[in-house]
Parts: sequence; C-alpha cells; structure tokens
Amino acid sequence: MQLLDGKIAAQSVKDRLTEEVKKLVSRGLRPPHLAAILVGQNGASETYVASKIRNCAETGFRSSLVRMDENVSEEALKAEIARLNQDDSVDGILVQLPLPKQIREDNIIQLIDPDKDVDGFHPMNTGRMVQGLPSYIPATPYGIMMLLEHYKIDTQGKHAVVIGRSNIVGRPISVLLNQDGPRGNCTVTVCHSRTRNLAEICRQADIIVAALGKPRFLKADMVKEGSVVIDVGITRVPDTTKKTGFAIQGDVDFAEVSSKCSYITPVPGGVGLMTIAALLQNTYHAYSRRNNT
Repeated sequence: MQLLDGKIAAQSVKDRLTEEVKKLVSRGLRPPHLAAILVGQNGASETYVASKIRNCAETGFRSSLVRMDENVSEEALKAEIARLNQDDSVDGILVQLPLPKQIREDNIIQLIDPDKDVDGFHPMNTGRMVQGLPSYIPATPYGIMMLLEHYKIDTQGKHAVVIGRSNIVGRPISVLLNQDGPRGNCTVTVCHSRTRNLAEICRQADIIVAALGKPRFLKADMVKEGSVVIDVGITRVPDTTKKTGFAIQGDVDFAEVSSKCSYITPVPGGVGLMTIAALLQNTYHAYSRRNNT
C-alpha cells in the first residue's frame, strides 16, 4: 500500500506556481488575486477560508477576504459579487459554501462571472467541462486528477466507482475520469443512496472515489485487493481526546481498507490539500487568460 500524499503533490503544484508568480513580478506585473466571500462564522468555513488565504500568501498570490454577517440578505450578497465581478484587479472569486438558509446557493453561483469562477461551479463552466472544452474545473475533482497525475496512476480502461453524485464532487469527477485523457478513459459507475448492491459494485472497482459525507462508510469487505481508493470525505466527529473537541474522519475506514489497496489517500492530508492547490491553479489560469500572459 502506498499513500497518495496530498501534502507532497500539493507542494509540487505550489512550488511551480510560486516560480511563475516570481517571473510575473520580475516583469513588473501584479500577482494573481483571489477574492473570497465568507458569510457568517461557521467553524469549518472559517478554517477552510483561512487555509486558502494562507496558501495564497505562501505562493505569492494576493488575496482578499470579504466578511458578511450571517443574516445578510441575498440582495446584499449579490451586490458584493457584482462589485468583485467589475473589479479588474480581481482574477478569481469564490463564495464559501454552505450559505445561510435565506440565500439560495444556485442564485449566487450563477451570478459570479464565469471567467472569475475559480470554484468551477457556474453552469457555463460545468457545460464546457462536460463537452471537454477549456473551463474552470471544480477544485476538488481537479485536485483528484492532479493527484492521480502526480503519482502516475494508470486509469486507462479501468473501472471507476464514484460514491456520491453531488455537483461539487461526484458528478464532475465521474465526467473527468470518463473523458479521453492520460488520467481518464475509465468506465465509470456512479452510485448514490438509491443504488442497490452497492458493496457488490464497489468490489468490482479498480478505482473508488468515496464522496458521500458519511464517516468510515467504505469498509474492507467492499474493496477488492489492489484497488485505488480516493477518500473525499472530511467530517468533524466528536473526540474528547482532542483539544478542539473533534476529529476529522473520511468516508473510508482507513484502518480496515488500507491493507487491501495499492494506493489510498489519507484524511486529513489527502484530497483536501489538493483542493486548495487546484483552486490556486484555477486562479492562475484566470489571471493568465484575463491578462494574456
């Protein structure tokens, strides 16, 4: 069993981007600029946004954080997005999800300029991705593909099972694994809460992507020997032995499953770090496209 170490792969992406930013600055150009909007004070969201801002700084990117009250109106949030859409110094915009109940996420996602949609959630980017056209790919699926590329995982003709069908992870990663490309060309089965004989389907998989949000859901008896397991889950579970009062668990029972795998991602330290690396890469692409560099 070999770990698909997100820390190593993400650092490789960040090192390359850092060098690119240094070249830009040496030419008298500004660095890429990512703007994040954080609504409310959700603990997990605070952690995620802080990590994104820290990684921007480490890579030489500029970042801005716009904080808005938990009770903010949808119209006020829309106005802030419109302002950032018009700001020529901003290359990428992300709105940290989830949003409060009074705001419809789909309304907000569709308002972001597709050329600044570095989260890759806008329907225009989704459609272009499905057709294999240049687009901003959602950061977590993009990060998974980067991870597979870094470790040169052979996907050609393999059977990939994706557990979960969200627009953020499950659906886009199923498309990417199926597309013609060096880390694609899989035969993909997408499973969900209504899937029958899920364990049997998983046992047929060469590659499993677990993205359903249920801690330690995937057990050893659901995995065949030598499979590649990608754990997208990141759930806070109570743990009185931790100073924080919680521990982070993935969707895979790592202790059980790892001994049967050829490759497996850890949680934490796997896909989560690659998600941020992919976000930075998308922001750099947005900067390059907007500035013809």
